[in-house]
Amino acid sequence: MDTSFRDKQVLIVAGIIGLLVGGISGIAGGVLVSTGQLAGLAQTIPSLNRLTNAPAVSRDAPAVPAALDEESATIAVVRSASPAVVSIVVRKDLKNIPRGNAFEFDDFFRFGIPFAPPVPMPQFPGAPEGKRQVGGGSGFLVTSDGYVLTNRHVVRDTDAEYAVILNDDREFSAKVLAKDPVNDLAVLKIDIDPKQGPLPVLALGDSDSIQTGETVIAIGYALSEFRNTVTKGVISGINRRVIAGDSGGSSEVIDEAIQTDAAINPGNSGGPLLNLHGQVVGVNTAVSEEGQLLGFAIPINVAKQVVESVIRDGKIIRPWLGVRYLAITDRLATAQKLPVKAGALVVRGDAPTDIAVVPGSPADRAGIRENDIVIAVAGEPITESRPLARLIAKQKPGDRVTLTILRAGKERKLTVQLGEFPTE
Repeated sequence: MDTSFRDKQVLIVAGIIGLLVGGISGIAGGVLVSTGQLAGLAQTIPSLNRLTNAPAVSRDAPAVPAALDEESATIAVVRSASPAVVSIVVRKDLKNIPRGNAFEFDDFFRFGIPFAPPVPMPQFPGAPEGKRQVGGGSGFLVTSDGYVLTNRHVVRDTDAEYAVILNDDREFSAKVLAKDPVNDLAVLKIDIDPKQGPLPVLALGDSDSIQTGETVIAIGYALSEFRNTVTKGVISGINRRVIAGDSGGSSEVIDEAIQTDAAINPGNSGGPLLNLHGQVVGVNTAVSEEGQLLGFAIPINVAKQVVESVIRDGKIIRPWLGVRYLAITDRLATAQKLPVKAGALVVRGDAPTDIAVVPGSPADRAGIRENDIVIAVAGEPITESRPLARLIAKQKPGDRVTLTILRAGKERKLTVQLGEFPTE
C-alpha cells in the first residue's frame, strides 16, 4: 500500500475520532451547565475556576438582580410608611360656602397660567350633617402623640374645619397649631386616646445629602379621593427656586425646592417624599401644569426646624432679616453684569408691595439698601447650596450677625440684629 495513501487514512480516522470526542464533551458540558452541576465541579477542581476566571456559584444563594432589590425596597418602604401617612379632609358649613361657588377650595399649588379651576370634591362617608367636603390634602405623622406635618395652603381657610384620617380609617378632628410665614408648611395636632397606644411615625432623613438621580417615593391622598396612592420616580433636580400659585390668587416662592418626576397629583400636597431607606426627604407641595411629571417638594431639613419650633414653643419662631432678593447664578451675573457669581441681590419685585427692604425691618435698621449684594453671613459665604435664607435660618431672633455686602463694587460689613418673623 502506498505510504501517502496510508497517511491519509490515518488522518481521516483521527479526525473522525476527534469530532466524536469533541461532540460528546460539548454535550456533557451543556448538560452540566443546564443542571447547575458545573458549580460543584468548579469547587472540586480549583483549576477550573482559574481557567474560567469565574467564582463558584452556590445554587442555594442565587444572585438577585439590582432591579429586584429596588422593587423589594420600594415595597418595604410603602408597607412601613403608609400607616403614618394621613389624609386631610377640609369641610365647611354649607351656609359658609358662597352661592354659585360651592367648591372654591383648590388644594394644590401649580405652575403656569391660567390656573386650573377648582373641581368638585367627593363627600367623605360619615361627614357631619350640614358640612360639605370642599378640599383635601395629605400629611404625615412626625410624633407618636399626634403632630402632623402638611402644607400651609392645605389648611389656609380659617372658616373651614379639618379632619385627619389614618390609613386604618380612624378619623380625628385636627387643630391647626401653626402656619409657616416663610415656607408652605403647617403643623396640625390630633388628640388620641393613650389607651390606643402610640401612633406610627415617619423617620425624617437628611435632605442635604440627597443626589440627583436618587430614587424617591411619593405617597398621598391623590385627587382628594384615593388615599395613600403611591408613585415612584427620581430626584430630577435640587435647589430649585420656583413660584407656585393657586386658583384663588395665592402664590408662594419655594426656595431650595426638590424637583422630582415621581407623579404628584392634586391632593398629594403635604404628603411625604421618601427615599429607599424609608426616610422623608421632602414635603410634596406643587406640580407643573405645563410639564409632564414635574413636581416639587420642600426639603425636610427646612421642615424639621418648623416642627421642632412648634413642639418646643407652641408656635413657629424663626429669625427675620426683612429683604427680598434673587439668588445670584452665573446666568444672572452675566445678564446683570454683576461683579460676583454667588450671593443674594437685594431687589424689588414686579408688584408694588414687593419692596426690596421692608421698612422698619432688621435689614432696614442695619442700613441695607436695594441693589446691595449680600455675599456672606457671619463670615460664611453664600453659595448655591447655602443661600441667604438658609444661613439666616441657622441664627435665632435677637442674634447679632455680621453681613458682608457689596455696594457699588465696594465691600462693606454691616451688623444686623435679627428679629422674629411676623406671624400671620
